[in-house]
Amino acid sequence: MTAEKNAQSTARAACDTGTAIAAGKRLRISATVAPITSIVANIAGEHADIAGLVPEGTNSHTFEPAPSVAAILAKTDVLFVNGLLLEEPTKDLAEQNLSNGAVLCELGTAALPVADYIYDFSFPIEGGKPNPHLWTNPPLARQYAEIVRDVLVRMDPAHTDAYRSNADVFIARINQLDAAMVAATATVPANQRKLLTYHDAYAYFARTYGWTVIGAIQPSNFDEPTAKEIANLITQVRKTGVPAIFGSEVFPSPVLEQIGAEANVKYVDVLRDDDLPGKPGDPSHSFLGLMQFDYITMVDALGGDAAALKALDISDVNIDTAEYPQ
Repeated sequence: MTAEKNAQSTARAACDTGTAIAAGKRLRISATVAPITSIVANIAGEHADIAGLVPEGTNSHTFEPAPSVAAILAKTDVLFVNGLLLEEPTKDLAEQNLSNGAVLCELGTAALPVADYIYDFSFPIEGGKPNPHLWTNPPLARQYAEIVRDVLVRMDPAHTDAYRSNADVFIARINQLDAAMVAATATVPANQRKLLTYHDAYAYFARTYGWTVIGAIQPSNFDEPTAKEIANLITQVRKTGVPAIFGSEVFPSPVLEQIGAEANVKYVDVLRDDDLPGKPGDPSHSFLGLMQFDYITMVDALGGDAAALKALDISDVNIDTAEYPQ
């Protein structure tokens, strides 16, 4: 078995390592992007101290952690990262500073077989980096939650019942999100279930729910697209007949504005893939709030009925006391 094909089993084994904390000690957890931090906070509840490492609104693909993050990692019992080569500088710093007995768990790499990796517009196979945005797909996010639960139970067995109970409630809400997205998709005309986005964050979502990603503006090197690429996208949008294209709340794109204007379609510039809605402490500032916001935005703009999504309970299972750097 090659190293690449063995990536999932290696990651799962790494999540299963580590030394349980001593009785009476408080579990110290770090996590990278905000959606992962939120998933962890829902399951850990009041029994752990949780620090997010990647500031919201930052390009997580190019984020370089400050040297001060090393001090946080040195005190960390469990570090949750996405994997699939998303946070390599943070992972490198962690490998240098995590203590013996600490866990470095790559949730995405552990959840997804290599054969299911998606290489596409911003993540071409020749670049060697797969699309890492698994959390925008509820069934994969459910796997993240299950892995987090199992790691916390093993590292802090004194709070096993709480972690399992919290995970049960949280996973049930992910299942409700999944069902609501299926229902909402059915209301979007089949020929309009197409996404042209700024950032290529919805490939796994699209594969699960029968949508098509027709393009992403941001190239793999994170430069702006060429004039020829823009012209091709304008032609493609006109041919597909989609009523809307989507930009990013965090990274405004004049290119998408141009495409929308020239193709005579609506430009919706509010999607977000790892920047949670609102501010820390707001009810919507959560993984579930993020997914609900994005899905409602897509469904409404493409001619569907988002009622099932709007009815979801997106509240946190526990009061979220994690630190989210801004």
